[in-house]
Amino acid sequence: MKQFEIPAYYRSPIISKVKQQRKLQDPRKKDFTPTRLDFGTVEFLIARHFGFCYGVENAIEISYKAIHENPDKKIYLLSQMIHNPGVNEDLQSYGIEFIQDTQGNQLITWDKITADDVVIIPAFGTTIETEEILTKIGVNVQAYNTTCPFVEKVWNRSEKLGSDQHAIIIHGKADHEETRATFSHSAKNAPSIVIKDILEAAYLCQIILGQRPANDFYSLFEGKFTAGFDVNKDLVKIGVVNQTTMLATETQEITDMLRNAMIEKYGEDSIKEHIADTRDTLCYATNDNQSATYGLMENDADLAIVVGGSNSSNTTHLVELLENKFKTFFINSAENIWNVNEVESFDIHQKEWKQFDSFLPVDKDKMTIAITSGASCPDAIVDGVIQKILELLGVEKGISEVI
Repeated sequence: MKQFEIPAYYRSPIISKVKQQRKLQDPRKKDFTPTRLDFGTVEFLIARHFGFCYGVENAIEISYKAIHENPDKKIYLLSQMIHNPGVNEDLQSYGIEFIQDTQGNQLITWDKITADDVVIIPAFGTTIETEEILTKIGVNVQAYNTTCPFVEKVWNRSEKLGSDQHAIIIHGKADHEETRATFSHSAKNAPSIVIKDILEAAYLCQIILGQRPANDFYSLFEGKFTAGFDVNKDLVKIGVVNQTTMLATETQEITDMLRNAMIEKYGEDSIKEHIADTRDTLCYATNDNQSATYGLMENDADLAIVVGGSNSSNTTHLVELLENKFKTFFINSAENIWNVNEVESFDIHQKEWKQFDSFLPVDKDKMTIAITSGASCPDAIVDGVIQKILELLGVEKGISEVI
């Protein structure tokens, strides 16, 4: 796989060695058991896969390339490069400004952008409408387009499905940048709808099977379907794609549910005429990171720590999984750890930061901590969390000795 040129401070002395060691031991990525780093009083269970994926490293490389190639130009990011506060703050420190927030609200009006400016398209991609606005201004939107190739793969699959007269069902969060972009591209080729979870999939199945009035569709999915969507015609032949950072198992569960509804309505013999096989749109990195999280959960630990941006979809899903077994803390960086007792953790259910006063089980002779991070989190930040805990516990065993 390509080696990216990204700033050295994103690399790490601990995690980079762990990852290199695991890569040599398991080049085909078949082993999802965590790495154990035993420091005596504390043992870390480090997920087999986590951190920067191909799309994120590609986006970071292109962004810093834009900075170095255009020292005298105004440089904008369409929105956050990735959902990691440290990475975005570092880019802003070079003078980069965001045109929109993560919800698509305008922070800088279009009339402030000129043809001489540089505009970086983030890893999530962007909508056709936004691209057309920038092109009309005269901005070269392809010069620094960091759209993840796996996101583009979903767009291409949607285009193919649309050409085969399928309606597109997008499993994603309707207000997420990637899903807004995917919806825009999908809507160009086919009737499209966004559903966020298995509950909304169940509603859709009930409408397909006539168990709910067809008109319920328009209220249940208000604002999340293309103009002119005809329930009676457009749900006869469907294909499912996803926001690449969603839970892969949930996307598959939704697809299976819709497939079963189609079998119930049209029969097994003609099922291929009514729903497409779209398993090839699932992102490899999302799959790997989630499989590695399941690997963590096959072990015992006193607590779990997930490191990453609080608005990161893929990171949130790792928290969601780990909470099923462990007391889980979701933090941005080591700065959220105040001492052995106190930590600031993001609550994914209440969508707010909370302070906890029962962090590390210091009364135990030995504690075990499971740790992972999202695809947009630099390994150096995970390093910092491990080193902060070792420092707080007064561990004298050296990192090189343990690795």
